[in-house]
Formats: sequence, C-alpha cells, structure tokens
Amino acid sequence: MEYSIFWCRLNKYYLNQWLDYFRNHPFADKSYLITTCEVTDRAKQKRMKLAKKKLAEWYHLYITGCGTLQRGEVISPELFYNLYPEFLPFSDSITLLWEHPKDTSSFTTTKENVYTKKFIVIQNGCDNYCSFCLTVQKRGKHMSRLREDIVQEINEFVQSWGKEVVLTWVNIAAWWCSNSTKPEESKFTELLHYILDNTTIPRIRLSSLWPEYLDDEFFKVIEDPRILPHFHLSIQSFSDAVLERMKRNYTAKTLDNVLTKLRAVKTAVPVSLGADIIIGFPSETDKKFKETLQWIQKYKINKVHSFPFSAHQIWETIPASLLPNQVDTVTKKRREKELKKIADQLAEEFHQLNIWIEHSVLVEGKWSGRTENYLKVEVDDTHKRGEIFSVTL
Repeated sequence: MEYSIFWCRLNKYYLNQWLDYFRNHPFADKSYLITTCEVTDRAKQKRMKLAKKKLAEWYHLYITGCGTLQRGEVISPELFYNLYPEFLPFSDSITLLWEHPKDTSSFTTTKENVYTKKFIVIQNGCDNYCSFCLTVQKRGKHMSRLREDIVQEINEFVQSWGKEVVLTWVNIAAWWCSNSTKPEESKFTELLHYILDNTTIPRIRLSSLWPEYLDDEFFKVIEDPRILPHFHLSIQSFSDAVLERMKRNYTAKTLDNVLTKLRAVKTAVPVSLGADIIIGFPSETDKKFKETLQWIQKYKINKVHSFPFSAHQIWETIPASLLPNQVDTVTKKRREKELKKIADQLAEEFHQLNIWIEHSVLVEGKWSGRTENYLKVEVDDTHKRGEIFSVTL
C-alpha cells in the first residue's frame, strides 16, 4: 500500500501498525493511506491537495489522524462530508479510519518497519485549551498509558532488533496527571526511572516537553547516558504578554529556570536544545518578537521549529482567531526570515561545537544516521541500518 504521512510523531507511531494491519486484511486494489495533521491551515491544505490528486488518479483513500477525529472519537461520515463537501462525490472511494487499528495482536516490529527508532506513545489528549490549538477539539481529554504497557512495548522492540525509542505525544511530561493543567501531579520522572530500571534499551529520546512539568529530579535523571541529550521544549514565545494570550501555564521566568538547568546538565557530548516557536500570534509586536529572538540567542537554541500563527479559518476554528490585533501575513513572513537566519547561525555554531568529539551514531538509513544529540551524519555502506557505532566528527 502506498502512503503519505503528515508530520506528527503519533502518526509515525501508528503508521507501522496500519501497514501491518493491511498486510493481513483486504483492501482496495489501488489504495493510498494518508495520515493527516491539523496543526495549521497550511497543513490542512497540503493533505487535502494530496487527497484530491489521488482521487483524480482513481485511488481508494484510507484517511486517518487528526483529520478523522472529533473529541478523541472517529468522525462520522456525515460530519466529515459536511466539513469537506468537495469530497462527497468521491464517498465510495474514501474510508475513514480510527487513528489506530483496533486489533494490533499481529503487529510486529521488524526491520521492514518504516522507522529505525520506535516512537512510543505514553499519553494522549490534552486539557489545556491553549487559544491557538486544535488538540482538545480533535483528541479529547488527557490520558496516560500504564507504565507496564510502555515497558512491555519497549522490551518487545529490544528483543526484535531495536536500539532507540522516542517517548512521545501531546504532553509527555504530564504523564499520570489527573488533568494536564496540574503539573504538580506529574510522575514523568518516576516513569523515566521505571523505564531505566526495567529495560535495556540503549537509547531513550524524549520528544516535546512542556517546561512547567519539569521538576528538580528530572534534571538529575536526564544525566543518565541512556537518555539522549537532545531536549525539545514547547515554548511558543518568550514574551509574557503573548504567553498569557496563548493561555500557556508558564512565564518567561519559568523558561529561564528550565533552560538554565538544561544548559548545566552534565553529558558526554554538548546538549542540544530545540524549541517550538509561533511567529505572529495576535498582539505580538516587533518588540515582543525581539524578546523571543534574544532568548533564543541567549540560550543558543540550536534547533528551532517555527511556523507562522494560523488562525484556522479553514474548516475547524480556534479562539485566537477572534482575538484583536491580528498580525498581517507580510509581517509574519519578514519575522520568519529573521528567525530563520538566527536559527541557521545557531545550528552552525552547535555543529562546530561538536567537532573533534566522539559521538555515538545510530544508523537510520542507507547513508545517514543520528548522533545522541540529534546531529545528522553521513554514513558509509559498511554500517547497516539499526547499528550503533562511534565516530569523531
């Protein structure tokens, strides 16, 4: 089956399960699987453009991901075609899927899988209602996965062939909170200790972290060499005024505290820091945007994932689309270029910082691999996919 995946790690986690499912279940002769993403209007347009193209080529579409969800449940066909009436004439050629197969008993983690590292979902959903986000609307309430199930999946991956897992989804540091607005209830650090004690997986990578959940014990446990020194934070902005309008539950002072501690973590190689940044949120002036640029430079954030604020005016909508002082497209593009220039410079500085240092590399493809601090390196054909080897950059 042919497929396209749009962005998120949850889609990556479930992609292999769907492909494995269709190896053992009937599907249309000419089929195409699309795992959708709703993070911005741009993302919606891209996957809808692809869907229209494939329908015009007489494919039968199987659609999964956020585009088929409402409050954590699969959307009804009636609601789907009400949102996307242009697809109604093709309804016989579209199958809406749950985000994952109901029966995963036959799922295997072999080297036939798409990704070398395995994405491990430890929670899903969110209760935070950030004003720019569709997550609550699409995925519903925050839920945590049992630690025993997480460890079992990691151990099965190790036994088959795996060397690296990525703990992932919406807000992983909120693991075991009764509600994701209560960071004081987080037991994420306890989960990390439990994984370290009950698995032998050599590489544990953490995906996006929300800063208000990271306690003092977290900064101790991440010095364990099995937890890889690349930490990506869901920051969005360094301006308190903007963060308040976003309805984020932290301030610039919180970010200062967390980033200071991350920079002080003792690891064998330089710590890599990443951040999500929204450009041009309503009321973000040039002065407030400069604040964000200054903080990115201060903490040498070497991997910036930035995107212009999306008002989500296509299909679903968000509260921030109704806020006053919307930032125009020209200003967003100008700021995006300015941020990219700084981000590229910091990325190059980080690369230079790693030269003449021995790194551990996981081979992820025929010609490429990743260091423990997430630098991409070229790999010759003497090294095989899934192998870990040492190299001095």
